[in-house]
Amino acid sequence: MQWEIVIGLETHAQLNTHSKIFSGAATAYGAAPNTQACAVDIALPGVLPVFNRAAAEKAVKFGLAIGARINRRSVFERKNYFYPDLPKGYQTTQLELPIVAEGGTLQIQVTPSTGSGQAYEKTIRITRAHLEEDAGKSLHEDFHGMTGIDLNRAGTPLVEIVTEPDLRSSAEAVAYAKKLHSLVRWIGICDGNMQEGSFRCDANVSVRPMGVETLGTRCEIKNLNSFKFMEKAIEYEVRRQIEILEDGGRIIQETRLYDPDRDETRSMRSKEEANDYRYFPDPDLLPLVVDEAFLDQARATMPELPQAMRERFVRDQGLPAYDAGILTTSRELAGYFEDTVKALGGEAKMATNWIMGDLSAQLNKEGLEITNSPITAGKLAGLLQRIVDGTISGKIAKEVFSAMWAGEGDADTIIEAKGLKQVSDSGAIEKIVDEIIAANPAQVAEYRSGKEKVFGFFVGLAMKASKGKANPAQLNEILKKKLAG
Repeated sequence: MQWEIVIGLETHAQLNTHSKIFSGAATAYGAAPNTQACAVDIALPGVLPVFNRAAAEKAVKFGLAIGARINRRSVFERKNYFYPDLPKGYQTTQLELPIVAEGGTLQIQVTPSTGSGQAYEKTIRITRAHLEEDAGKSLHEDFHGMTGIDLNRAGTPLVEIVTEPDLRSSAEAVAYAKKLHSLVRWIGICDGNMQEGSFRCDANVSVRPMGVETLGTRCEIKNLNSFKFMEKAIEYEVRRQIEILEDGGRIIQETRLYDPDRDETRSMRSKEEANDYRYFPDPDLLPLVVDEAFLDQARATMPELPQAMRERFVRDQGLPAYDAGILTTSRELAGYFEDTVKALGGEAKMATNWIMGDLSAQLNKEGLEITNSPITAGKLAGLLQRIVDGTISGKIAKEVFSAMWAGEGDADTIIEAKGLKQVSDSGAIEKIVDEIIAANPAQVAEYRSGKEKVFGFFVGLAMKASKGKANPAQLNEILKKKLAG
C-alpha cells in the first residue's frame, strides 16, 4: 500500500523582550536557577498580571510579515493542567481569539533529502499565531535520581505559530522550520537560539492511504530543538505508524518525545483535547485591543522583507534568483553584501561570487557567523577593487584573501609586502612568451596545425614563469599573436 504523510507544525518562538509577558522580571538567559521568577510569574496570592506591550508589538510584526489578518480584539485564557514546571497550575494563553488570525502563508523552497527528486517551491498556510507564557524547565541531570525545577523561564513571552497540515515529508517540515527560523530573526522578534530553547517545534505526524481525504490519527512529537532531530524524528515516526497499520494495528493519539541517542520516538502521555484543559477567559486580564495607530507603528518598524529584497537584488543588481535567495537567508548576510557593493562602487556579481564562495567556505570551516568575519565588507571591497583595476589577478587574490583572514592586514598592505602586483608590462610578458615558444617547438607546431587545446599548455607555462603575476588578458593576447606566427 502507498501511504501519504501528513504533518502540521506548532512552533514556539520566544519573543526577545527584556521583561516577561505579565511581569517586570528579566528574561535574560543563563541566570542561576529560580533567581528570575517573581511573585507574578509563580502566581502567589494577591498578585495581578500586567501585560507587556512589547510582546504584542512583536506578535503583530510577525502577522504583518506573513500577510495574516490581525485580530483587533484578542482574549487571554487559562489553560489548566498540572505539571511540576507550571507553578500556577495553568498557562495564560490565547485560544478562541488569537492576536494573529488566518490568512498567513510562508513560501518554502524544498530540496528532497534523498537527492533523487527535483527542488520545488510550496506555499504553507499558517492557521494562527497566538501569545502565551512559557513554563519553567525540569532538570533531570546531576540530581542523584531526582528532578530539579528552574522557574526562570516561567512567564517568558512566546508566540506559538501553527500551520495547517500542509507538509508532506520531513524535507518539507525542515524547509518550513528553517524558513520560519530565518523570518523571526529577520524581523527582530526572536534570537532563534535553538540550543537555549528560544525556538522549538512540535510536529503533528500522521499517515493515510494515498488518495484518501480523511486525516489519520496523529501523534505529536514535542520539543524538537534542532533541524536534524526534526528530520530524524519525523522519519522514524512515519515508519513506526506505517508498520503498525500494515500489521493490522491502530494508531493511538498521543504525545511522544524523540530520543536522539536511540534515534526513536517514545510515548510521553496520551494526547489531550481542548476540553481536557478546561479553558476559560482569564479574569485578571482585559481583552487585548489593537487599534490603527498601533498597527501603523508596527508597520513603521518593519524591515524590508526577504522576498522584497530578493526581487530588488535581481532587478537592481542583476543577480540570478538563486544568488539573491542565498544572500537573503539572513539580514546580516544581505547587509554584508550591500555594504561590499557600495564600497566597491558596483560589481555586484563579483561580490556575490566571493561572498558565496571563499568567504562562506572559510566561515563554515571555522563555524563563524558573518557578523564575526575577520574580513569586513569594506576590506573585501578593497581586495576586489585590486582585481577590477588589474593590480592583481583573481588567482593571486585568493592568496591575498588567505593572508587577510589570518590578520596580516588589508589587501594593499599584503600586496605590497609580498610583492604580488600583477605584471602588466607588455615587454616583460613578451620576453616570457618568446622563451616558452622557443623551448617548445613541437607544441607550437601542434597549435598551428589546428590543435587549439594546446593553448592552455602555453598559458600554464607562462603563468608559472611569471609566478602567477602576469596579467591574464595581456598574456592571452600576446600568446595568440606570437603563436599565430
